[in-house]
Formats: sequence, structure tokens, C-alpha cells
Amino acid sequence: MGIEGGHDAHGTRGRALPPMPAVPPVRLPDAPPGAVPPPVVPPLAVPPGAAPGVVPPPPARAPYGSYAPYGPSGHAAAGAASVPVPAAERFLGWLRTPRAADAPPGIWRYGHRPKPPREPDEVSGRRLISGAVISFFCGWLLWSLLYNRYLGDYWLWPLHVLMPDAWIGSGSMWIVTAGLLYYAVVIALLAVVFGRLGRWPEVWRRYVLPPLRRLREDGDPATAQAPRSASPEADPAAFPDVRAGGAPDAAERLAAEARAGRMNDVDAARIARAWRSARTRPDRLADFTDTVLRHGATAWTHPSGARDLPAPRIARHDLLTGQVRLGLTVEDERNPYRHRGAGFALDPDLLGTSLLAVGPPASGKTAHLVRPVLESLCLQALAGQAAVVAVGAAGTPLAPDDAFDVVLRIGRPDSDHDLDLYGGTTDPDEAAGILAEALIGDLALTLPGGDGRRRAATALAQLLGPFRAAHGRFPAVPELRELLDGSPAALTALRTALETAATGPHAHLRDLEARERQLGRAGDIGAVLAERVALLDRPAFAGFFDPAGESRQFSLRALDHPLRVRIDLPERGHAEASRMLARLVLAQFVECASARTDHSLFACLILDDATHTVTPEALRGLQRLRSAGAGAVLALRTLDDVPEALRGALLGAVGCRMAFAGVTPWDGARFAEVWGTEWVEARDVTSRPVLADEPLTRVLHFIRALVTGKPVTTESVTVRQVQRERWSASELANALPAGHAVLSLRTVRGEHAPPLLVNLRG
Repeated sequence: MGIEGGHDAHGTRGRALPPMPAVPPVRLPDAPPGAVPPPVVPPLAVPPGAAPGVVPPPPARAPYGSYAPYGPSGHAAAGAASVPVPAAERFLGWLRTPRAADAPPGIWRYGHRPKPPREPDEVSGRRLISGAVISFFCGWLLWSLLYNRYLGDYWLWPLHVLMPDAWIGSGSMWIVTAGLLYYAVVIALLAVVFGRLGRWPEVWRRYVLPPLRRLREDGDPATAQAPRSASPEADPAAFPDVRAGGAPDAAERLAAEARAGRMNDVDAARIARAWRSARTRPDRLADFTDTVLRHGATAWTHPSGARDLPAPRIARHDLLTGQVRLGLTVEDERNPYRHRGAGFALDPDLLGTSLLAVGPPASGKTAHLVRPVLESLCLQALAGQAAVVAVGAAGTPLAPDDAFDVVLRIGRPDSDHDLDLYGGTTDPDEAAGILAEALIGDLALTLPGGDGRRRAATALAQLLGPFRAAHGRFPAVPELRELLDGSPAALTALRTALETAATGPHAHLRDLEARERQLGRAGDIGAVLAERVALLDRPAFAGFFDPAGESRQFSLRALDHPLRVRIDLPERGHAEASRMLARLVLAQFVECASARTDHSLFACLILDDATHTVTPEALRGLQRLRSAGAGAVLALRTLDDVPEALRGALLGAVGCRMAFAGVTPWDGARFAEVWGTEWVEARDVTSRPVLADEPLTRVLHFIRALVTGKPVTTESVTVRQVQRERWSASELANALPAGHAVLSLRTVRGEHAPPLLVNLRG
């Protein structure tokens, strides 16, 4: 990412993508009273496409997240009126809130306070309180017995031995004071003994100290105002890292923008990324300072000109850490102690290992996972930190249209963009491999004759290479169908055009002749490919997949820029074609993300319905994404939508696995197998009847059996260490409450978290 200017959107054909919308003039508000005035700087530079003297406005609505950066109207006040102080204060409070840097994966780090260390033999709260109360009354009873001489005077012997003889019987104040001190020593000794027996220090630490600490923090004004009066070197709102890195003027300008309410969380994250890029190159510091002084909080704005999403946020986001809060980790014994009661969140470090979510319809995959994660990645794209491609059926409420830079409505005539069928490549072999994966990737394991995908890629390359050599482009869908069908007219026309080509016809002629020899033979893969291409050669797709460049085509080669893309598939009328297109997008995403040179920009593909998209080649591609700074989110209704031979491999290829409430027992068995077992303490209780020899004992046992209805027994308890599944298939299928999910996590650095029970509605 460069220091000067914004990001360009490449990988498109036709008109520029996307154009920056014109915005109404907005005056920068005055700084609040007492604020340090910003340095005198040249006039703000005008972004491309905007009118002179105009800066991009703040977001139209206050986002629902960790803070609300603007007032009730959502806009900074224009004219001479200053921005309301609470808006700036909320942003400054969000900026100053500490983030737990050493939190385990999956914990919402914004304002997180780690739980105190737990003793291995920690008792339950009920036993702790009852033991403390019983020990208190026992100590009180013992002191009462001692004080009232019911236990004799022996406990006073040390006092009599140490007391001088002149004090005895004198009635002086010395003997009274000595007696009171001795009583105090005895009471303290009793308190120590019975306090240890009743675990009074543990009661104080658990139930008394936390409320007192909260009362002190809430009621002490000096404590509440302490962060605001911190020195610039310690105040995050003063951008100390920028100041210490050699750009004090830029730090002053950014701090003034934050105090004046002209900065939001997207601006802060975008400038933080620019600073990380600048400090690695000392020669860029001057450019960084100059850009900040000229643009302020609007520096390095997204090419769309947006500084926030147009609609209210549906989840809480912390863009400084890249996290989105999805729910609350349940206080359950099966959850790790450090996670219990903490917020649950996802970030690019976790999504970089790819995530698989399995759950029946209406279990919350889209509402509680896909939509919040997509919203987080769109915000990170505005901050220049990510590129996101979301694929779903037409009509699925993933996000509004104006939250994306590119919206592809395949099969609809009102679509503004078209999808490049060949992924923007000029290499016939690469294009053939991608297209073969899309067309017959789900049949690769069932086709006769061995590796069906390899044979399909070879057959396609034998046609794509000669066609591109003859016409300078790849064939359109109708042309490709005719060639695969073996139409004599199409093959003759291609041969004629190839023979008249000026460069290199011999190798391509050999490929074309080889394809012609395969036509009509038993097991020819061309017939299967022609049948699959025929699904795209429908009137609904007549204006799409045009390689001639007449439509506004989008290519996934643009993943090296912070783009927000949504692809709507015609699932209702063309289900099989939609699955082919989903496999095509997945294959293109893997190839384009792996081919990037800059992996600092996180790229993510979200498949709201990954039915029949998982293939052997797709699994190998998912594993390559981890080292390419990219990841994928795959949502499935059931693992039955994946070939049986690939189900275990799919669970092993992704780093994050998520099972929603309502999964089937056979799906739960797959998750239970991949999550493994753990050592637990098992208690076996054995009961046996008591045989009495004495007549009186027999009578007592007979009376007890009549009263209780049970024979008199003795119990023996055996404690042993056994291996037990972390989550069994029955628990996953029958014990998960609605709105809950169990998931395991792994980061790209290898950190991992065992299966967590999460309340997604919390």
C-alpha cells in the first residue's frame, strides 16, 4: 500500500470500478474549547471525483459497535457549530480502552479483564459459603464457651504466668489493659484457625473484593478522569507511537482530529495501517506526515469515498484488533476456565485458517455468523486491511447493496457487472484448470477412467489454447459448447483461423488435432464437459461471461486491493448452474489469492451455502490459503452435502470448526471424532446391602427399610482417570440449546482453543 493517495480497483474491464460518488460540501467543525489547535497546514487535497473544497463526510448513521462516533443525527455539525462533546468523548473513550494482548484465541479483547487464577481444587460457591458460615459460628461458640468459663480457666494460664505479681489483685488499669490485649490475641488466634478451616480469604477474594473494586472505580472521579489526563506518551488518543516514530506534527494533527470528533474507528484503523507501512521504510515518514497534515482523518480514504457503512451495524466491532463480537462463552465446566463468561470474537488470524460451519436451516449460520463476519470484513476493507468476496443465493440478506463496491447479479439483466469465466488469466492451461474444477469438480471421484479433473483440464486446454492463439481471447460459452460437442463447422473454422495466424500455429494445431481424435471415443470427457457447459448456455445467462470485453467484467485478480464484492447466484431457477459458479468462484479465489505478492491485505471468501463445492482440489486450495494471507468461511446445512470420502479431510483442512444447535447425530459424530478426547476424573459408586448379625441391628434395618423404602446399603467410591470425548455426538445433537454453537479455533500462528460452547445470542 502506498503512502500517498488511495487504493485503485484493478481487475475490471470497461468502466472504472468503482467511481467515487459526489458528496455535499461539509465544513470541518471547530475544535472544542481548550483543545490544542492543529498546526497550520495547506488546504485539504481533493480526492479524485470530488468537487473542490469537499471532504468525504462522516457516516450517515452512528454505527452500533464499541462506541457511537457521532451524535444523534450521525453527521458532524456544519458551519460554525462545533461537534457535540459526547460524540468525541465516546470515540476517545473507545480509543483509550485497553485491549488484552495476551488473551487466548476467540476472546473479545476490547476491555477484557482476565479472570483470576483458579486453584486446581477450587470448591463450589455453595460449599464455600456454607463452610465459611459454619466455621464462623463454630469459632463464635468456642469463644463463648471460653469467655463464660464453661471450659475452665486453663486458657488464662499464659496470662497469669506473664503477669507481674504486683498487678494481681491491685485493680489497676494495667491488669485491665493486659486482659483485653490477651482476649484480642485469643480472638485473633481463633479467627486465624477457623478462617483457614472456613476459607475466609477465598470468600473475601471471590465475593467481597470485586464489588468493592467496582464501587471504587465507579465512584472515584479521580480514577475515572485519570486516563484523560495522561501524558501524551501514555495516552492512546495522542497517537504516541506516531510521535515516538519521528512524526510529531502528524501525531498532533491526528490528536486534534480525534478531539474535535472528526475521526471514527474506520479512520483510526486505516491510519494505523498506513503508519505500520510507513515505519518500515524510513524514507516514507515524510510522505506520511505530509499526507496526514493535508488530509487529517480523511487520509488514505477508500476509493469509494466511504468512511463507514451506510446502514447501522448489526454487531460490535473493534477495528484496532480486527475483531467482531459474535456472542458470549457460556459458564460451563466443559469450557476452559479463562474463556468462561468472556465475549467471543473472530478476527483475521482465526479466519486465515478457514472456518467450516455446519447447522440446519434457521440455526443461525447466516444471522449470527455470516452477516457479522461479512460486516467486519467490509469495515476492514474501508480501513484498507482486507478484501472480501461474499457468495450467496439471490435474495439472501447478507448486506445492503451500497455496502459493496461490486455487486454481481448473475442471471439478472439489471446486473451492473459480469463475472470473468476464466479468472482474468491469459494462460490457457491455468484457465483450463480453473474451468475444469468448476464444471466437473464434484464428479472427479466418480468419473470412469481415473482422474477426471486432470482429463477435463487437458481437454479444455486443447481447445482454449488454439482459440486464444487464433482470436486473441478465450471462447464465449456458446462457442465453447460447440467445440466440446465436436461441431465440424466450429472445429473447421478454428483450424482455418489458426492456420492463418501469424505466430506459433504448429503446437496449437497438434492440440486441436489431438482433441479431434478423442471425439467419439468411449470415455471421452468432452461429452461430459459439453453437458455441464450447456447449463450456462441458457437464455438467462445470454449477457454474461462475455470474454470480448463488451460487458463490465469483474475478475478476482483484484484481490490485491481492498474491495467489497457480493455475488448473487440464481439458486432458485438454476440450482446446478449456481453450484458450478460457486465452485468457479472458489477455484478462482484460491488461484488469485495464492498468486498475490502482498499478503498483508487479508482476503476472505464467504460462501453462505457451500453445498457441492468441496472437491479434492478445493481442499488442497484451502490449505494453501493459510500461507497466502487469505481464508474462507464455508457454511453447510449438513456434512452429507460433501462427498463421504472428503468429509474427514474437510474437517482436517480447516482450522476453525463450528457445529450449530440441531446438527444430526452422524454429523456430530464427525465433529466428536476430530475434536478427540481428554482425560477426566471418573467416580464409580458401588452399593451393596448390609447384612446384620445382631437381632437389634436387624430390627433397626427393617424399620429403616420400611420408612425409606430402600434396603440399607453401603457405598464404595472409586476415582480413576479415563479418556472421554470432549463433546459426544449425542450431546451435540440433543444437548445444545437454540442459539448456541460449539466451535474449536486455531490461528495462523498455531495457537488453538479447545471446543467452546458459545451463546450466539448473548
